[in-house]
Amino acid sequence: MRALLATSIGVTCATALTLPLAAPAPAAPTRPPVAQAPAAASAEPAGSTQSLPLRPLTEASPRTGKPTEPMTPPAGQGLLRRDSHRFSLVGVVWDDADAELHGTVQVRTRATGTTRWSGWQSLETHNTDHAADSGSPERESGTVRGSTAPLWVGDSDGVEVRVRSGTAGPRSGTAPLPAGLRVELVDPGEDPEQPRAEGTPAPGAPGAVTVGTPSPGTATPATAPQPGALPEAAGLTVAAAESSAVNADLAPLGATEITALSKAESEEQAVVGAGAKPFVGPRPGIVTRKGWGADESLRERTFAYTSTVKAAFVHHSATGNNYTCAQAPSVLRSIYRYHVKSSGWRDFGYNFAVDKCGKIYEGRAGGVSKAVLGAHTLGFNTNSMGIAVLGTYSSKNPPAAAVTAVAKLTAWKLGLFGRNPKGKITLVSGGSGKYKKGAKARLHVISGHRDGFATECPGIRLYKKLGTARTSSAKLQGR
Repeated sequence: MRALLATSIGVTCATALTLPLAAPAPAAPTRPPVAQAPAAASAEPAGSTQSLPLRPLTEASPRTGKPTEPMTPPAGQGLLRRDSHRFSLVGVVWDDADAELHGTVQVRTRATGTTRWSGWQSLETHNTDHAADSGSPERESGTVRGSTAPLWVGDSDGVEVRVRSGTAGPRSGTAPLPAGLRVELVDPGEDPEQPRAEGTPAPGAPGAVTVGTPSPGTATPATAPQPGALPEAAGLTVAAAESSAVNADLAPLGATEITALSKAESEEQAVVGAGAKPFVGPRPGIVTRKGWGADESLRERTFAYTSTVKAAFVHHSATGNNYTCAQAPSVLRSIYRYHVKSSGWRDFGYNFAVDKCGKIYEGRAGGVSKAVLGAHTLGFNTNSMGIAVLGTYSSKNPPAAAVTAVAKLTAWKLGLFGRNPKGKITLVSGGSGKYKKGAKARLHVISGHRDGFATECPGIRLYKKLGTARTSSAKLQGR
């Protein structure tokens, strides 16, 4: 196991690539398949990851259109059209987490049980800025890989990939592709059964599991309950009980959702300093990790915290908009598995996620009301929280429901730490490419990812809505 308190984690090719059809072959994962959970009430949703190496591509002859000699391996790699086990999300990873992929990555997929192939779709390649900070235990664990953003493609059983090198700068020429390119095909598994088992003791009741939760800023890991101490009615694994118990002040053990509260109820629960006026927004309903089916056996067992939450960074997941709201839990399970199994992070990267219907989800484990250290904004993960709006909002406007959900979530969570959503705050950079390590950055309390890093995230259309979110969030706080 890595360190106990890890600090976590539409472009066409310039030259036509000829990818001749090969006889379909069954996809054999090159890594051992993830063990499937037994089919029992206490089992966590099964899922799987297929990891397939990319190979040199060939270029088309301008005269005949037929393949010529293979391209120089650094210039173009890919995977010929082939059958695979079922999957719903695809991404590309490489060995060195610090290496950038300068170029284009495109995939096309076949809908399960059909002969229907999609058109070529581009993956966002500049994803190294969504990660744990440099020098942190999570980043230096030796398991972290470079990765594209993952793309949700829906239920599929065939794939084709092409990666073409671009330039690293105006005078750099063609940049070599990073070593160890692989395509990751992620199956999210089945949705969990939502109802919580009847008879589960409430926190503090006889028979309830109590898990020690470290105070923010301390180096004390959570205390794991012994399997024999688990109430049978809870139907939880030990890891799932740990993940649920850190929210014990908000919801019963094993709850699938943390229910909404009024502003008065939220302020009553909040711990406010003597003489300070509470500006805490009403707590929104939040789907827990159990609610969206997180497999708690994937993540590291301990939780990592920082001392406070000074700012919220808003992201888009860049996974595309071709999902239904009913599929959002599957999208989250896929991203989670991609972050942990494919990219080598300790857990889901973002602290929260919001779908296009405005539903809010718990992200990285550790407690939704606590200062959990995420891996979402390189250089600024300390003392911040990350919110990912599921979708891609570079050319498409985010739904109003999603923007409203961001306002509701920040009004409550930032209010717990005394932050004004319309204000600014100074954060010290851990090194982000835009700010040198140690530099002080004056940022909005509700910022877009691009405010802390030179990136297009959260997409210009979502970024332009952050002013509205700040105003609405402050109003919900009573400011």
